[in-house]
Amino acid sequence: MSAPMQGTDIDDLSRAKRLLETTSLAARLSDVVGQPLELAIRQLPSSATSLVDSATNAALERALDFATWSLGDRPGVGSSERFHKFLAVGSGAAGGAFGLPALAVELPISTTIMLRSIADIARSEGASVHTIETRLDCMQVLAFGSPRVETDDAGDTGYLAVRAALAKAVSEAVDHIARKGVAQSSAPVLVRFLSAVGARFGIVVSEKAAMMAVPVLGAAGGAVVNTLFMDHYQTIARGHFVVRRLERQYGIDAVLSAYRDL
Repeated sequence: MSAPMQGTDIDDLSRAKRLLETTSLAARLSDVVGQPLELAIRQLPSSATSLVDSATNAALERALDFATWSLGDRPGVGSSERFHKFLAVGSGAAGGAFGLPALAVELPISTTIMLRSIADIARSEGASVHTIETRLDCMQVLAFGSPRVETDDAGDTGYLAVRAALAKAVSEAVDHIARKGVAQSSAPVLVRFLSAVGARFGIVVSEKAAMMAVPVLGAAGGAVVNTLFMDHYQTIARGHFVVRRLERQYGIDAVLSAYRDL
């Protein structure tokens, strides 16, 4: 039986819950354009939906490839959030200069950079990025970053509900890659995993697309949007991998029970 959670670890868990449950990207994006985000989304052209879907799918397939690469494994080494934000600024400026049509090219690039930063944060919290479990865990962060999304769990749409909804798809994907050795995105289990993540990640991508479609933003605005996009997922990643670190120490059930009680 694991020892009871210590005071500092309870404080860490409380901080993680705040990061996971109170982060709002929509409000920050609204500040950039000076209007409610919902209005910007309604003003998107009718062709934007298919563009967002195709860009999201391409980004996740690229991310899945990234998740199977062999990364340097130095658990506990500090992360470099600022460096990855700098890279995101560059891709955001390029995307902002060409507006919404650039999303199909820019999103896979910015998502790959973002996933690299998420993996960096996972490693700083003691996770071994050498394992496929951790790499797919990093991809799950893309799903945690969406606003409230309805699930089958009596309308419970928080972090724990999303984890529960993804659990089977993640387990199947890990098992498939472990047995096959190479990730083929067309494999049914991986299609299910990418669909589960994409359903939630696509909502945030729609918010980003709405900002890129605003003509007055341009390259500078695109850089700001991408910085906020990166910062949002870095925040979610920090909260998630603090929870995962505590789960390795105390056990999943104990930590999730304490999380619910906070």
